[in-house]
Amino acid sequence: MVKWRSCHPVCLFAVLLTTMTDSIFQTFLAVVVSVGFCLLYFAGSNFLLDRIVALPFATRNRREAIRSNVQPWLFLAPALVLLGVYLVYPLFETFRLSFFDAVGQTFVGLANYVWVFKDENFLITIRNNFMWLLVVPAVSTALGLVVAVLADRVWWGHVAKTLVFMPMAISFVGASVIWKFVFDFRGPDAEQIGLLNAIVTGMGFAPQAWVTLPFWNNFFLMAILIWIQTGFAMVILSAALRGVPNDTLEAARIDGASELQIFFAIMVPQIMSTILVVWTTITITVLKVFDIVMAMTGGQWDTSVLAN
Repeated sequence: MVKWRSCHPVCLFAVLLTTMTDSIFQTFLAVVVSVGFCLLYFAGSNFLLDRIVALPFATRNRREAIRSNVQPWLFLAPALVLLGVYLVYPLFETFRLSFFDAVGQTFVGLANYVWVFKDENFLITIRNNFMWLLVVPAVSTALGLVVAVLADRVWWGHVAKTLVFMPMAISFVGASVIWKFVFDFRGPDAEQIGLLNAIVTGMGFAPQAWVTLPFWNNFFLMAILIWIQTGFAMVILSAALRGVPNDTLEAARIDGASELQIFFAIMVPQIMSTILVVWTTITITVLKVFDIVMAMTGGQWDTSVLAN
C-alpha cells in the first residue's frame, strides 16, 4: 500500500499518470476490439449472404427473398445472442433453482414460495413495489404532460422546460443527496436545516423525521424519482404535441370547444401512443430503482423494494 503523505510529488504524479494511462489504454483497446468485431461480423455475414444468393439454383426473385428475409436477422443476431445469454437463460435458470434448496441440489418443490409469501418483510417489499409502479409513472407522465402543454403558452416556456428537464442530468444518488437535505430532521428541539421541516416549523407545526414515517416515507422517496422523470416525460410529450395538426385544433375552437375539451378529446387521443411509450419507459426505470432507496434509507423503515 502506497503511503501518499510521505510520497514525493513527482512520484505521486507518476503513479497517477500510470494509472490514468492504463485506464485510457484499456478503454481504447476495448473500443477497438468491439468495433473491430462488429465490422468483421457484418462484413463476413454479408459476404456469406452474397455467396448464398449467387448460387446457381437461386433465381432473381428467390435471391431478393433470401436477402430480405435473412439480412435483418444477421443484424439482430448479436443482440439476440447477448439477450439470450444474459437475460433469457438466467431467467429460466433462476426459475428452475427456485424449486431447489439453497445449495441447488435438493428438490423442495413449492417450499421456497410458501416461505417467501409468509415472510412479512417480503410482503411489504411487494406492496412497496406496486406502489412505486402505480404512483411514479402516473404522476411523472401527468406532470410532464401538463408542463408540456402549459409551457408552450407562455413566452418563457423554454426557460421553464429547461428548469424542469435539468434534474435528468443528475444521477439518482446525487438527487438523493439533494433531497436528504430537503427531508433532514435534527430533533424536535434543534434548529432545522431541512427545507421541508423549516417550512413546517415556520408554519407553527412540529418537525418530522419524514423518511422514517411508516408507509408515507415511500411517497417521499417516490417524489425524488418523479422529480427526475418529469423532465423526460415533458420533453417527449412536448415533441408529440407539436405533431398534432393545427387545423384540427382551429376547427375545434371554431366549433366552440373549450380548451379542456380540445385537450382531452383531441390532443390526448392523438398522442396516446407516445404517452404509452413514456409510461412504459418510466415503469422500466421504476422496476430497476435501487439507488434512491439505498441512499436515502438503506431499505429501513419498511421502504425496501425488490431491486435492493
